[in-house]
Amino acid sequence: MPRVNDHFAKLKAGYLFPEIGRRVRGFQADNSDAPIIKLGIGDVTEPLAPAITSAMKAAVDEMGERATFHGYGPERGYGFLIDAIRQHDYASRGVDIADDEIFVSDGSKCDSGNVQELFAADATIAVTDPVYPVYVDSNVMAGRTGAADENGRYTGIVYLPATEENKFAPAPSDKADVVYLCSPNNPTGTVATADYLETWVDWANAHDALIIFDAAYEAFIRDDSLPHSIYEIDGARTCAIEMRSYSKRAGFTGVRCAFMVVPKELEGKTSSGDTVSFNAMWNRRHSTKFNGASYLVQRGAAAVYSEEGLQQTNAQVDFYMENARLLREGLGAAGFTCYGGEHAPYIWLKTREGTGSWEFFDQLLRTCHIVGTPGAGFGPSGEGFFRLSAFNSRDNVTEAIERIKKAYG
Repeated sequence: MPRVNDHFAKLKAGYLFPEIGRRVRGFQADNSDAPIIKLGIGDVTEPLAPAITSAMKAAVDEMGERATFHGYGPERGYGFLIDAIRQHDYASRGVDIADDEIFVSDGSKCDSGNVQELFAADATIAVTDPVYPVYVDSNVMAGRTGAADENGRYTGIVYLPATEENKFAPAPSDKADVVYLCSPNNPTGTVATADYLETWVDWANAHDALIIFDAAYEAFIRDDSLPHSIYEIDGARTCAIEMRSYSKRAGFTGVRCAFMVVPKELEGKTSSGDTVSFNAMWNRRHSTKFNGASYLVQRGAAAVYSEEGLQQTNAQVDFYMENARLLREGLGAAGFTCYGGEHAPYIWLKTREGTGSWEFFDQLLRTCHIVGTPGAGFGPSGEGFFRLSAFNSRDNVTEAIERIKKAYG
């Protein structure tokens, strides 16, 4: 029989969210009448905006006519979507991005795993801790790490603890070739200031390192003076790749569309010392392994930028952020210390009296019938914390607050 990739054996028992699902199913099997409210996985609950569904319906009609049918599209994305991205996401904030620097995909989760194919097998990867698990697991699968230690940290990865003491904003490490940054951050909900990003950009350029900047939640930033893109920082074009997604900003979790920006100034070196373009490498990888996001989906994504689309999707973002405010204030009233929820749809809750993250998960499920996400599932520094998502109905959020107040207030 064929040999397998042994690096998969180093992965911890299960990906975070399937493990949550397993525990919830076990509880439901014994408590079938329990009215469970799920504030765990960051999945949206509001339906697609009318401007988006109208555009997608029109695209379906086009696909049903010979004269307007679309087969394979351009791998990097259709011009109508790329032009909208350039204008609304970048030019509106004083950032110039060329059309051939944008690569439309079927999701930032895929991009965050796939992009590591560009780096040498022995490249040193740095992550903030806690962190979105895909950043770590995809590099484990690629063979860049040793086994996990007793705390869950893999040898070969540089962990940068994000703690209360450093306000969940760790400083750069001189050891890394590639670092993953996420702002607004998943899971802590913190947002990077321009000064903080400038520190990272200066470090990356000084150390010939590269930043993978995940801006999937930029639409949730409430203070317009805060950067939405790392390219708002001078020097970022020579050291950073940026990822963005329509999943949370426009409810595309079940539709799938995102994009990545790879500047043409961004360069790396081969083992022989030759200089190569990351843009050219990614273009080759993208066109070799991907046939492009569907025409229907890209028409829906382009509709996000229409006057109606912006109004409707911004209203949905406002709705979720009001949920976040209610959760943050309600949990605070129940005596919990909370972070996040101001520029991100996540509340980073500190558990009480040293209660473990998974212990608190089981406790909250058992006593309040509420599902959240244990902080330890995002990395060792997440132990003692718990993430709650604002993606739910207003009634469920209000009910969840009342249950927690009753149990813990």
